[in-house]
Amino acid sequence: MNVARFDPALLDAKEIARRRHRLVALVLLIAGPAVLVMADLHWRTGYDGWKFVHLLLFTILFALVALGAAQALIGFFLRRRGGDPCRITASLEPHDAAQIVSARTAVVMPICNEEVSRVIEGLRVMYLSVLRTGKLADCDFFLLSDSSDPNRWIAEEAAWLALTQQLGAQGRIFYRKRRGGINKKAGNLADFCRRWGRHYVYMVVLDADSLMSGDAIVRLAQLMERNRHVGIIQGVPVLVNGETILARLQQFATRLYGPVSAAGLNYWQLSEANYWGHNAIIRLTPFIAHCSLPELPGEGAFGGRIMSHDYVEAALMRRAGWEVWLATEMEGNYEECPANVIEFAQRDRRWLQGNLQHARLVGAQGFHAVNRVHFALGILAYVASPLWLAFLIVSAVIAGRFGATGVALRPVHSFADYAHWSYQSQAVLLSFFTLALLFFPKVLALLDLNSRPSEVAAFGGWGDLVGGVFLETLVFTLLAPVLMLYHTAFIVLTIARRKIAWGTQRRGGESMLGETIAAHWAHTAVGVIGWMIVTRIDSTLAFWMTPILAGLIFSIPLSYFTGSLTLGRALRREGLFKTPEESRPLPELVQLGDALVARRRGPQPLPALAANYGLLQAVIDPYVNAVHVSLLRAKDEQPAASEERFVGLRATLLRDGPEALTPRDRVALLMDLDSMNALHHALWSSPAAELAEWWRLALQHYNVIAPVPETAFTPRNGVARIVELAERGDATEALRAAAR
Repeated sequence: MNVARFDPALLDAKEIARRRHRLVALVLLIAGPAVLVMADLHWRTGYDGWKFVHLLLFTILFALVALGAAQALIGFFLRRRGGDPCRITASLEPHDAAQIVSARTAVVMPICNEEVSRVIEGLRVMYLSVLRTGKLADCDFFLLSDSSDPNRWIAEEAAWLALTQQLGAQGRIFYRKRRGGINKKAGNLADFCRRWGRHYVYMVVLDADSLMSGDAIVRLAQLMERNRHVGIIQGVPVLVNGETILARLQQFATRLYGPVSAAGLNYWQLSEANYWGHNAIIRLTPFIAHCSLPELPGEGAFGGRIMSHDYVEAALMRRAGWEVWLATEMEGNYEECPANVIEFAQRDRRWLQGNLQHARLVGAQGFHAVNRVHFALGILAYVASPLWLAFLIVSAVIAGRFGATGVALRPVHSFADYAHWSYQSQAVLLSFFTLALLFFPKVLALLDLNSRPSEVAAFGGWGDLVGGVFLETLVFTLLAPVLMLYHTAFIVLTIARRKIAWGTQRRGGESMLGETIAAHWAHTAVGVIGWMIVTRIDSTLAFWMTPILAGLIFSIPLSYFTGSLTLGRALRREGLFKTPEESRPLPELVQLGDALVARRRGPQPLPALAANYGLLQAVIDPYVNAVHVSLLRAKDEQPAASEERFVGLRATLLRDGPEALTPRDRVALLMDLDSMNALHHALWSSPAAELAEWWRLALQHYNVIAPVPETAFTPRNGVARIVELAERGDATEALRAAAR
């Protein structure tokens, strides 16, 4: 395999099997002795039901820790040898970067009530970056909206058309708003595939917080061109733009430990890698033909539509005979992360329920064995939390029984006799081995970095690196029991058939004290009660459980301060938790950061108008109204009852203001073409005395509140022409007129 160019099509099945056997053997080699020592401890004191359960829980949890350590160890040695020769990125040589991508590629970004400025500026940066590569001719961009918030919806429309005008990107950047958000993101992508999929060979899927350089997008397409048997290539995004302490901790940790872990992950996954739902490229023909998601039987949390679609789509693609690869060591691939503990937990709750649904698919017919492993590991990633909690409780029960009766060693033969271990030294040795294994991947990452001096400098030097690792370890050690209780509660609610709504992910929010107290008071109570119990049971047990109980007891200040923007920015100024993306950022990151700062300094809506600002824009502003109307679907015929209802809603809106209508009625008006035309005309032609005070304030201030970007202004007669075309139902011509 040590050749300049790697051809995945020639990968030997025996080599794949050998790699996976080596990984399993390494996991057994690491976990086996620890499990044997734990079994021997119980053997020396006599087995009962509690100890059998304790050993079973220990075996499962330690195996997961051993798997992480084994992957890191393999990844470390591969990187010391110059990288894994069997990686998809090695199928291209440096001179292949100049090759032409003849296949049409769609870059799609599904969004739902996201911050519009971040979405639009991200699209702008990626479009210009692809333009600089000279390979824009066969690349189109799609903004696929499921937004239900009228403010975000209207802002998306206006910002999208302004963006296309500013870039001269008419016919290159497209916007679509679905009327109903059926099946969330998976349904949004399925809708794109039905409408436009036949026009493209590849689809690059992004999240709202994704950012990819033009070189990365083109390279993914080139990898697909080179490897015609591959259906999905998943990039490994780097976390960026974190401002709170928690966000900076996450991006520091993943950037430091991620390369070694990713190399180890690719070692055994190979052509059966997973798909993470974003920052990936997909071959559309097999995706459309084979990756339609089934609806799971039954009701409740485990039935219905599949929530975590990405794992399933990867498994379906592999079942159809197409390969799925992980693209390690590829620059220019970024995403953002939750800014505080509450956002982190909310994201995990959505992922958790989606992963638990996969329990029905582990044994489904036709899936590759590795895809079944992906399903199982995804489930265990969250089930490990209640297992850990159960392990702690059982440990406390066993310690309590020892405290009541004393540790009575049985006169049995044990391998500890040959090592001359006492019972206490054997227990302490096992504890330290477990701790060492938890820190082992961190040590390997630092050793890997030691061979790359330029990378060390990009992290700020060894002083900042070691300090960052120490603080990151401390904070995440304290946060681990908080997340353990969160995950346990989420699993209990899921099993109780409490299905959650897959809502919009909050991004970048700072911690609020009241919200933090409400979210963590129960964790604090559990920590205090737990401390009282374990100190009465055994002082040694209390010592070992101190980090766990301290994390719970101090969960409120820990969560609040790690979600602080002020402290996070102060640490950044001091250089702590610095990453290479901050030390030597690519132009795309700089451009995005500068653009977002400029937007935040722009004019903001008046507080009295902010709640319904989207409706205000769509009704008042001729430009925004014309854009919005041109994007609505014209109806051939309106039932009399519906027309009468809309007439009443329009009258109420103008006379009494937006708050006089329900949110559902406001959205209904925004989706009705005739109503939007009538409202715009009535508002500008009605005497001020006939309008609600809210509308009079809006008319007085709307030009000052949110001026349309200069490049987006259309002459007055141009606006009239757009409105005229939209009223006639000619949406295509209206859009062309707006673009002109």
